[in-house]
Amino acid sequence: MPVMATIRDIVFDSAHPASTARFWAAALDDYAIAPYDEEELARLRANGINDPEDDPSVLLLPGPAGGPRIFAQLVPEPKIAKNRVHLDLSASDVDEEIRRLTELGARVVAVRERWTQMADPDGNEFCVMAD
Repeated sequence: MPVMATIRDIVFDSAHPASTARFWAAALDDYAIAPYDEEELARLRANGINDPEDDPSVLLLPGPAGGPRIFAQLVPEPKIAKNRVHLDLSASDVDEEIRRLTELGARVVAVRERWTQMADPDGNEFCVMAD
């Protein structure tokens, strides 16, 4: 049987990765920003970065239930077109989840029959639908 690929990481382009990582850590169940231990801080300093807030690539780790790692990575250009890939999130109370995500900085892009299209603070699109 051939060896097949698996999803290792999901990467969001961002103008400010620390902010994007905080959004997704708060938006998703059981994800947290990877801790900045001394080794990671030393790696950043070696690259001329003295504050994790300026980290060009911030990692979110899944909890015990697992899932792919998520990165927010610095890109110089703004988002100008529709995503070609996006996340679909499910919630038991869609209206409440949309309200919560909006309070975190997301915005509603469009309301469809079975889902709501949203965008994170960097404009990366995702959908919210009922479980």
